Amino acid sequence: MLVLYRAEGRWEDRMFREFPGFLKTGDCLVLNDSKVFPARLLGRRAGAHSGRVEALLIEPVDPEATTWTALVHPGQKLRVGERMRFGDVEAEIVARGAFGERTVRFHGVNDIYVLLERIGHVPLPPYLRRPDNPEDRERYQTVYARQLGSVAAPTAGLHFTPAILDACRAAGAEIAYVTLHVGLGTFQPVRGETLHSERFQISDENAPRIRTAQRVICAGTTSVRSVESLYLGRTGDTDLFIRPGFEFRRTNAMLTNFHLPQSSLLMLVCAFAGRDFALSAYRHAVESGYRFYSYGDCMLVV
Repeated sequence: MLVLYRAEGRWEDRMFREFPGFLKTGDCLVLNDSKVFPARLLGRRAGAHSGRVEALLIEPVDPEATTWTALVHPGQKLRVGERMRFGDVEAEIVARGAFGERTVRFHGVNDIYVLLERIGHVPLPPYLRRPDNPEDRERYQTVYARQLGSVAAPTAGLHFTPAILDACRAAGAEIAYVTLHVGLGTFQPVRGETLHSERFQISDENAPRIRTAQRVICAGTTSVRSVESLYLGRTGDTDLFIRPGFEFRRTNAMLTNFHLPQSSLLMLVCAFAGRDFALSAYRHAVESGYRFYSYGDCMLVV
């Protein structure tokens, strides 16, 4: 764990097991309890063209969850009206959106989540360059994940174990949970001035803990976006794009992994830590052999 001290303009190399030692009475540790679902489907085109297809389900667009926003492959060949078969289930592309998105409608499915548990695959980040395996259903998940809906794990939370959480409480910190379902807004490259909207919620039980804490420590960029969206009065969905120049209203410290260049996640880190300071720390991390991305090491900015 690389610890950045903003006020002093310095950093030091530590271990994540030391994280609870940075907490104290009056702190609120904010965790995103969204749970990854097996959103990747592998199948074949229906009809005369029977080539292989993939669909990554992003979010449902109807209450019954029979119609979804999705990314499909091969995108150029899969046009509106195309039908795909995933096991014994058929899906139809009913609309086309921006940046390669499709709207996909499933036929004859009573409960899409039961189907996904049966034939879906864990949507591992493509840079891992390997197929998912049964262990990923547990490993690519935080120990406190409860609310089903993400297509990527809130990866800062992957470091926590039940013992570490107990140590955080023993240090005097309260824990508050937010739910932000990770979708296109988090993992797609930055295009223009906006991000895709993502669903988020902060319950009436957890919001007061965040509002009254002496210090708020957010685990992950999704927790930061949820907390700052709360203070901007947003509910239900957020497309908040945090970048240098943003005024943080409630986040006092942040735990985060190391992110891809030119991503909205790295822009958020630069906004919080200061661009030059953050990028200098990244250079140190590279030189020191820190592991990057989803299953990598982490950075605590205080």
